Amino acid sequence: MKIRVYYEDVDAGGICYHSKYLNFCERARSELFFSQKTSPIQDDYHFVVKHIDADFLAPAVFGDEVTVSTTILEFKGASLTMLQEIKNEKDGLLFQMKVLLVCLKGTTIAKIPETYKIILIKDA
Repeated sequence: MKIRVYYEDVDAGGICYHSKYLNFCERARSELFFSQKTSPIQDDYHFVVKHIDADFLAPAVFGDEVTVSTTILEFKGASLTMLQEIKNEKDGLLFQMKVLLVCLKGTTIAKIPETYKIILIKDA
């Protein structure tokens, strides 16, 4: 998924705020569903972030077009681990994180529905 770094994303020096990388990754995860004309919230099922291991490697700057890629590393019964990377053409890898997501139905941990697995495997 391509994302442009806008003025709202940067500090006075034109450097992308660290928290924006998390926002960009969240958008990319949602887009896995939206690109298939469906929603990441279905029948009261949804994912929440349990753990993030992030590395900030180089700054994105105002005007950059970055690409967010998502790879599924592991599925478990009620959770999955993804690797998400943000790159630009000039500097290459800017940011990477492993994110552990837990599936909930309402507020209760639940097994990931097969429909979710099909969507995620197809598009990630």
